[in-house]
Amino acid sequence: MKKKVVSMMLCAAMTAAVLAGCGSSTQTATDDAASAGTEEAADAAEDAAAEEETADAAEAETEETAGGTLVMGTNAEFPPYEFYEGQEVVGIDAEMAAAVAEKLGMELKIEDMAFDSLIPALSSGKIDIVAAGMTVTEDRLEFVNFSDTYATGIQAIIVPEGSEIASADDLAGKTIGVQQGTTGDIFATDIEGATIERYAKGMEAVQSLSQGKIDAVIIDNEPANVFVSEVEGLQILDEAFAVEDYAVAVAKDNEELLDQVNAALAELKEDGTLQAIVDKYITAE
Repeated sequence: MKKKVVSMMLCAAMTAAVLAGCGSSTQTATDDAASAGTEEAADAAEDAAAEEETADAAEAETEETAGGTLVMGTNAEFPPYEFYEGQEVVGIDAEMAAAVAEKLGMELKIEDMAFDSLIPALSSGKIDIVAAGMTVTEDRLEFVNFSDTYATGIQAIIVPEGSEIASADDLAGKTIGVQQGTTGDIFATDIEGATIERYAKGMEAVQSLSQGKIDAVIIDNEPANVFVSEVEGLQILDEAFAVEDYAVAVAKDNEELLDQVNAALAELKEDGTLQAIVDKYITAE
């Protein structure tokens, strides 16, 4: 009888052990599944967070580019390209640059400075672009990049009425006034035997001419027309001294901005905006 009881007890113990083993295996599987599910959810949450962070960064970068400020350097002594109307710098370059900035989703800020300070300011990062009736020259291309041409300029010769100077050939050996750092300054240095007097502003050169201190002034045709209309006794020679292309200057290391400016200028040319700006300030005579 004892043997039977012991046998029954052993059997019950074995059954309990088997059941316990089964229970432990089932629980482990359940725990493993739960753990795997938790890890999968954590991975998914981490991936979602990473994607959101990337999207936020891209959006921030876009906003920084689109919502930023485009700083234009100029010399507001060059009508009709840039000049003051009250406290505001206006003119062809000012409106053109504002239209470019709008295309880029940016606000335009204009910094007025001496003409020969523009390229150093651009190279040092103080300004983003130069729009100042600036001509594309090989010397300048060593320091900056230029956009596509947006206007054509003519270098004119201003002389007193009745002057013996009738053409560019007659400038040899004469005293010539120019605005420092401009194309007129650059071109005048090649005139044989000429003495070059440099002025901070074009009007200062014209005033010296009217006072008999110099023999002629070389300056862009449009400002020349304005100055001659304001100062009696002066005239512009029929023969142009030089014909040149105006473009926007951009820092050498900013190829991205150069491409953006060119794309904007192309659109402004295509839709007629650029021509409308030029026509607003330069009327056919």
